[in-house]
Amino acid sequence: MRYNAPRPGRPLPLLGHDPTRRTAVLEHDPQTAELESGQDSPPAGLDAVNQQLAAAYPELSPQLKLAAGYVLEHPVEIAFQSIRKSAAAARVTASTLVRLAKRLGFDSYEQFRDVFQSAVQAGPVELSGRASDLRTLASQTDDQVFLDVGDAAFDNIGRLFTADNQIRVREAARLLLEAEKIAVVGFRDTFACAYHFAYVGRIAMPNVQLIRGQEGGLLTELAPYGEHDVVVAFGFEPYCAETMRALEIARAGGAKAIVITDTLRSPLVPGATMTFTVANATPHFFPSILSAITLIEVLLAECVAFGPDELVDNVARFESRMRAMGAYVSNE
Repeated sequence: MRYNAPRPGRPLPLLGHDPTRRTAVLEHDPQTAELESGQDSPPAGLDAVNQQLAAAYPELSPQLKLAAGYVLEHPVEIAFQSIRKSAAAARVTASTLVRLAKRLGFDSYEQFRDVFQSAVQAGPVELSGRASDLRTLASQTDDQVFLDVGDAAFDNIGRLFTADNQIRVREAARLLLEAEKIAVVGFRDTFACAYHFAYVGRIAMPNVQLIRGQEGGLLTELAPYGEHDVVVAFGFEPYCAETMRALEIARAGGAKAIVITDTLRSPLVPGATMTFTVANATPHFFPSILSAITLIEVLLAECVAFGPDELVDNVARFESRMRAMGAYVSNE
């Protein structure tokens, strides 16, 4: 398939400018806490900061892991809290945060924090405010669980719709449209995500295939995927061994990986071509998949919007076939 530039009449306005991307992997010494700057210049943009921290994380010292983990998972707090408050929340000293910033090439912690402030101020759509309105409207009820789940849902989705993610969704759509074959992987709690991606995606793109891995069939199902193909993998903590194995098989064959997970510390991240982290916090006893499903809808919508015309034709033919076979019940 080919990836088309945005067509007249179907613009997708960007929420912010395109940050420069850096892909250099950090060199680090896990034996020392006194880190020196290892780069000529700091990464430009929050995504570049996150990618470098994720690459460095497995080999960082325990204190720097605490600092890096907090930075990766609390961008809003890093943007607006004082260094002392962020350090206390991360259970490290302020000097550890300074060393982490300098290791990334920043002259000071303030310069490091500016990247987060710019990203946060440019990014989230304020959907969480609607949850606050919901709480106010329903304040006379005693069903706090209902309200808290709604509040978390709006907040999770709001964190997804940032300027940086919009740019990266377009890049991911380009990878998908250029792929000869697309494998979709997700087990246990994320199987619903994988199934939804495969079912909806296949309507427009027949080269999408759900990987089920039943009866030890992972190797057989993924063996045909190579350097011209893409595997889309979903995984939240606790991470499934089957998902890890599927990624290993796909990468060994040369396939590119798009990973949707809950944190850049996820074991699914190393080796991924692209990674999306989605918020899944909820008062519910099971992690929320709402943001992951929303990301799927955005990715597939982008593919149809800017892919070849045949994708639209595929959708039309699918609907016609379903109606002709009596798959839908008429309400007339």
